Amino acid sequence: MNSTSHGMAELQKEARMGAMGSETSAREIRRIDLSDFERRKAEIADQIWDASVDVGFFQVANHGVDLQDIRDAFAMTERFFALPDSVKAQYPHKKALNVGWESRAQLRPSTGTHDQKESYQITRPHMDGLYPSEKELPDFKPAMLEFERKSWAVGMKILSCFALKLGFHDEFFTRAHDPSTQSYQSTLRLLHYYAIAPDAQNNLGLWRAGAHTDFDCLTLLYQRAGQGGLQVCPGKEMEAQEWTSIPPLEDVITCNIGDMLMRWSDDRLPSNFHRVKNPVPGEYMGPRYSLAFFCQANRDQVIESPSGKYPPITAGDYLNQRIGANFKSY
Repeated sequence: MNSTSHGMAELQKEARMGAMGSETSAREIRRIDLSDFERRKAEIADQIWDASVDVGFFQVANHGVDLQDIRDAFAMTERFFALPDSVKAQYPHKKALNVGWESRAQLRPSTGTHDQKESYQITRPHMDGLYPSEKELPDFKPAMLEFERKSWAVGMKILSCFALKLGFHDEFFTRAHDPSTQSYQSTLRLLHYYAIAPDAQNNLGLWRAGAHTDFDCLTLLYQRAGQGGLQVCPGKEMEAQEWTSIPPLEDVITCNIGDMLMRWSDDRLPSNFHRVKNPVPGEYMGPRYSLAFFCQANRDQVIESPSGKYPPITAGDYLNQRIGANFKSY
């Protein structure tokens, strides 16, 4: 089987996840304390590994990003999305580079419908001409790049735990996500799920975002208190399609395994499915904002499974396959 057909295997699994399924609160989403990281690294690595093998989702506390910095990033995100569409359209999404602004463009293989959201992608080497001007949104570029840098640091700390458990060099994933090169493709994604109009609140579809796995090694998700809807289903339990809601807590970062790390681990670390469900009558119907940092290995980095289960493929080719299948309308 060649790398292209292997790349589509993830999509074939995703296409089977469009049903409503059922909900369960029995699944534990573990919270892991990252404080005193260097001294406790072996202990933390064991906790992260166990949570990842079990569910594929976990939350980290005392992660090193100040709560005020997170709140400031959300405030800037809200200001960006409040700009007129005519302004945001000056900074359009470029599918091949995974940068810029899009609205309702992401088509999920699981549902065949477009996510009810807009998003803006920051991928450092490819942002020329894609930041709003200082007149349009003062301090946006330096503020969001600094938040991206802090998110990268947390991601590399967590990925070093996976390197330890997989028997890789401690700096393996840090080198694979080197931000100093032009092949860097880790992405900070700003997300705005649209508020639900009063006349639509009793006739909602199932999802704001359809079920999917992430394309990357590791995703860091920041949520705003009171703006829920995120649900997860471990990949190894996909046949049952039982979903667990993740409470939106602003002082923790929610982490999940992506498909690149699944390949690098020979499937020992399964990527899992997640979705954003629509609220039901009586729940919060306003806009939902979230911030996601995707630890995506550099474009020229070759993803190789240790046993040869998957054929080698560059992270750039792999990401292009997955993005191409999700933004077909571009």
